[in-house]
Amino acid sequence: MQEAIILLALLGAMSGGETLHLILLPATGNVAENSPPGTSVHKFSVKLSASLSPVIPGFPQIINSNPLTEAFRVNWLSGTYFEVVTTGMEQLDFETGPNIFDLQIYVKDEVGVTDLQVLTVQVTDVNEPPQFQGNLAEGLYLYIVERANPGFIYQVEAFDPEDTSRNIPLSYFLISPPKSFRMSANGTLFSTTELDFEAGHRSFHLIVEVRDSGGLKASTELQVNIVNLNDEVPRFTSPTRVYTILEELSPGTIVANITAEDPDDEGFPSHLLYSITTVSKYFMINQLTGTIQVAQRIDRDAGELRQNPTISLEVLVKDRPYGGQENRIQITFIVEDVNDNPATCQKFTFSIMVPERTAKGTLLLDLNKFCFDDDSEAPNNRFNFTMPSGVGSGSRFLQDPAGSGKIVLIGDLDYENPSNLAAGNKYTVIIQVQDVAPPYYKNNVYVYILTSPENEFPLIFDRPSYVFDVSERRPARTRVGQVRATDKDLPQSSLVYSISTGGASLQYPNVFWINPKTGELQLVTKVDYETTPIYILRIQATNNEDTSSVTVTVNILEENDEKPICTPNSYFLALPVDLKVGTNIQNFKLTCTDLDSSPRSFRYSIGPGNVNNHFTFSPNAGSNVTRLLLTSRFDYAGGFDKIWDYKLLVYVTDDNLLSDRKKAEALVETGTVTLSIKVIPHPTTIITTTPRPRVTYQVLRKNIYSPSAWYVPFVITLGSILLLGLFVYLVVLLAKAIHRHCPCKTGKNKEPLTKKGETKTAERDVVVETIQMNTIFDGEAIDPVTGETYEFNSKTGARKWKDPLTQMPKWKESSHQGAAPRRVTAGEGMGSLRSANREEDELSGKAWAEDAGLGSRNEGGKLGNPKNRNPAFMNRASPKPHPGK
Repeated sequence: MQEAIILLALLGAMSGGETLHLILLPATGNVAENSPPGTSVHKFSVKLSASLSPVIPGFPQIINSNPLTEAFRVNWLSGTYFEVVTTGMEQLDFETGPNIFDLQIYVKDEVGVTDLQVLTVQVTDVNEPPQFQGNLAEGLYLYIVERANPGFIYQVEAFDPEDTSRNIPLSYFLISPPKSFRMSANGTLFSTTELDFEAGHRSFHLIVEVRDSGGLKASTELQVNIVNLNDEVPRFTSPTRVYTILEELSPGTIVANITAEDPDDEGFPSHLLYSITTVSKYFMINQLTGTIQVAQRIDRDAGELRQNPTISLEVLVKDRPYGGQENRIQITFIVEDVNDNPATCQKFTFSIMVPERTAKGTLLLDLNKFCFDDDSEAPNNRFNFTMPSGVGSGSRFLQDPAGSGKIVLIGDLDYENPSNLAAGNKYTVIIQVQDVAPPYYKNNVYVYILTSPENEFPLIFDRPSYVFDVSERRPARTRVGQVRATDKDLPQSSLVYSISTGGASLQYPNVFWINPKTGELQLVTKVDYETTPIYILRIQATNNEDTSSVTVTVNILEENDEKPICTPNSYFLALPVDLKVGTNIQNFKLTCTDLDSSPRSFRYSIGPGNVNNHFTFSPNAGSNVTRLLLTSRFDYAGGFDKIWDYKLLVYVTDDNLLSDRKKAEALVETGTVTLSIKVIPHPTTIITTTPRPRVTYQVLRKNIYSPSAWYVPFVITLGSILLLGLFVYLVVLLAKAIHRHCPCKTGKNKEPLTKKGETKTAERDVVVETIQMNTIFDGEAIDPVTGETYEFNSKTGARKWKDPLTQMPKWKESSHQGAAPRRVTAGEGMGSLRSANREEDELSGKAWAEDAGLGSRNEGGKLGNPKNRNPAFMNRASPKPHPGK
């Protein structure tokens, strides 16, 4: 069906029939500015094509506009009738926006036939009322500082699209104006009076109206606020200036309440700040409320308050922390005394030492010198004492007069009295010190009275003298005896015993020691009866008060403690092998002594060494002198005796006079003598005249290698390496010397520079070899040493003197100066420098040879030395460019 309709439409178009098009378009429509949405701009209709195909829904539509806008749209009315209306999406403003819009309206039916027409819309001008712009349109808050001079406040401005563009002024005025403000016709707001915030003028509500030339008007609101200035001084409202307070109030107690008000503060006193300007440690003030509190203890009885009980303060009130207005007030506190201090003493415990023989009626203590009351005013500072009390003190001590605090002795304080000993000679007296004013504070005072003993009795030993016996064999620290001294005075003080004199010997300055606490006498060292048989000591006892001495006799009991001593103590004897039995050997005899034994107490015996019992002493006991005898013959031939050298140990014992029973109980001492006896064999019958053979000592030294001696091969190897290195070094030196002194052939056509028989100069000759090269010298320079000019090649570095013949006299002078170093240009390496130097030396040598005639070729082509050449030429160095060139 659709294809048929399209076909019919095409046939109709080809046959020239009517097509789809917009009726009443193109056209021009008008619309007033600021028109609301839905305002009709232009109506038109659509004529359908011959196929009568309907318009597609949504068409006609505005497909483009010039300028682009969304302010218009096409609405369907009925059938094929449509209209263009405003959308409200954009404000149509004649004064600020476009005035003409070209809208392209496009229509399309269902068979695809279309039409496009243009609708021109013109925006017409409408007289609009004036408008307040920005914040002024919604109402404005203005602020004026109080007490400001009358005058300009604000310039009100409004906008009118028509009158403003034509420079027609708008008219301004106030509706129901207050008397404090006025407004000019051009919108200037003025104040007519000086405004005071504290007088109640806080803010004003103004309505401003503006009218244009057409009579249209608009209005806005102005809120004029008066800014409060800090121009009023705070005023104190508290009437009290003098306060009476009690001392000892707790910290934090409120003693005064300072109040003030500020006219600038709108009735809020919390905005004021209080402070105390006077330096005071007793009070502090709340800076927000003005309440004065106690900061620390106020003691009426101490410090400056004891003399002057008044405290003056200056209170400062400010309405701002910094700057602003302030006011001051003086207040006074009078501190009243209360009975807050009990009667007290410098100390409540007294210890008194009273001698035991103190007389009755003696004043022992006056408490008035130690007790006081810190209260500053009577009767708060008065007190008294109660009667003394205490176990055992009533009959010994009394307060006289009563309540005076004076303690007097009325009893007996004998230290050795049994009743006083039962109390320990210590007494406690309790006295109360009490205020005479309420609340009657009281304190206990304790007086401890101690009886001090006195030295009434002498210090004496329990014996008039002491005698002790001690054996001479007793060792050190042996107890000898004990002395004891006593004192009837109580308490018994500790005694100290000491040896004042006696108790010394030749070997020891102190033979005895006494325990300083117990009086026990002991030996310091072993005593000897034979040296000192008796000691007399003087022993002293002291107790820091008295001193007493006593004589002590110590008898040393003799004991057998000395060994027999014989002379000689050791001896060497020789006897022939055939000595007759019973013979005194070499007339040898022993003479023995003993300090504590008689000569008849000695007994002699031979210990180990007397093999086969060949020797004995005669007599063998009962004498201090005895002789050595041979008791039996020697039999070496029969093999009975084999020892030729005898070593005898002889024992000398002092027990000969004791019975066998007493020997087991008695002390026996034994001395010893050592004898060496040599038996001499028979002498030979042949008397030889052979001289005594000489003893020859042969010392054999061997060098034995040890595997642990690692250093031997190391030293040998190291020495070999050093010798080999020295040999190689000498060979090298020899080769160099031969090379220097022997002529060397340099080629087939070369000869030595010097001829045979020619005398060599001291200076070294320069060997010049001519090499045929084409060198171009493209630069000149001056030698810094000689000052002469030379030519050089800038690429190869070759150079030559510019006029060597004329410079010959100067070459000799400069021959010993040396050449200046050649400068290496940027980019040159060390290799190029060496090659350039070699080329330079060769070229310069050639130049000298050719120009100066230093050498010439002979017929064989070899260089020859002219006889008249100057050796100075040969040592001249090649010119080098100046470093600065």
